[in-house]
Amino acid sequence: MSTIAEEVTNQPEPVPFMEAFVYWLKLGFISFGGPAGQISMMHQELVEKRRWISEHRFLHALNYTMVLPGPEAQQLATYIGWLMHGVWGGIAAGVLFVMPSLFILMGLTWVYLAYGDVPAVAGVLYGIKPAVTAIVVFAAYRIGSRALKNNVLRAMAVLAFVAIFAFDVPFPYIVLMAGIIGYAGSRVVPDKFRAGGHHGSSKDSWGPALIDDDTPAPEHACFNWSRVVMFAAVGLLIGGAVMAMLANTYGWAGTLTQMGWFFTKAALVTFGGAYAVLPYVYQGGVEQYAWLSGTQMIDGLALGETTPGPLIMVVAFVGFVGGWTKELFGPEMLPLAGAAGASIATLFTFLPSFLFILIGGPAVEATRGDVKFTAPLTGITAAVVGVVLNLAVFFAYHVLWPQGFDGAFEWFSALIGAAAFIALFRYKAGIVSVIGVCALVGFFYTLLL
Repeated sequence: MSTIAEEVTNQPEPVPFMEAFVYWLKLGFISFGGPAGQISMMHQELVEKRRWISEHRFLHALNYTMVLPGPEAQQLATYIGWLMHGVWGGIAAGVLFVMPSLFILMGLTWVYLAYGDVPAVAGVLYGIKPAVTAIVVFAAYRIGSRALKNNVLRAMAVLAFVAIFAFDVPFPYIVLMAGIIGYAGSRVVPDKFRAGGHHGSSKDSWGPALIDDDTPAPEHACFNWSRVVMFAAVGLLIGGAVMAMLANTYGWAGTLTQMGWFFTKAALVTFGGAYAVLPYVYQGGVEQYAWLSGTQMIDGLALGETTPGPLIMVVAFVGFVGGWTKELFGPEMLPLAGAAGASIATLFTFLPSFLFILIGGPAVEATRGDVKFTAPLTGITAAVVGVVLNLAVFFAYHVLWPQGFDGAFEWFSALIGAAAFIALFRYKAGIVSVIGVCALVGFFYTLLL
């Protein structure tokens, strides 16, 4: 009994950088389940088991990442790594969270493009597509149930849906207007904009943590204007140097150059998670640049759901297919072209995330709980619900009427999608499990045709 009490009451020993490095690498390979699953996994390991960080500090970091554009789970890992081991700790945590997913997704995308017409692969995709549609509908429900706490926010969600569905308003403009309305609302009716963006605190305790509630911020986590300028300059230099190299080699209109510019913009409007930015990626990747088709976009989301890492890694799929489709290096080097596209998409999507943490992390305490800073997020999150519903309508149309409304209705796809939604909503089934079962059903169904 005394040993157990000692383990709970004693603060953990300082964690060497390499021990943390190994954990972040492991997390990169096992981080399935989307942001909710990834955050839960980190909480269980870092707060409950290892006690590297307290519950309060973990939720504080999570609240900050929820305010930022970009993948909150990856940014949370970056934040905790930075808090523990400084700049290199944050970079290691953030990069290792993404890197395994990038290589796995590039390999799967190559198989998809090279062998996607094989009947067995086509059958698997037949089952996965309606499952993905159900997952997006369920995502809209989950975001809406958490974010739409009053009629003002519900009205914003409806307006966002109408704007993007009926008037094809670009996603960044919807985000901008929702943020402005949220900020204005915080001055006029602040109570209507206090919902959303923050997770409640927990009173559970797992004993003293290495970074505890009252642990002073380390020197590198204290706000310093010289660091702000330095990190901003280094980030802009990295992004600017790569863009200049691409523009010099391929021209501003070149595919890789346009990918760099497009995914930089995408990185800055990913409020509300990957589901929210997918309509913007669709508008650019499918409609504007023709890097891939609408059907391929659905297939890419399916692959993204079944691989570890943040779901926003679907941008690597878009980049790979775009590089392959445009034959960047000629018809004999399609895999290399795909890898280049995926790498550029990933670099420019995630570079801002690191800057947000390294620059903004030290200022987190100053803005905590201030409605002026959280209200824009609340408005944006409400609008995101409408945007995600539009995405669900888009997917449903392509899955259920693959040849358009003049073609046949895919009744079996509708049954698979309905069953997938029921499994997610009623039985709380895991996303990977639902996709796996639907893939098997599609495979066997196409064998019978």
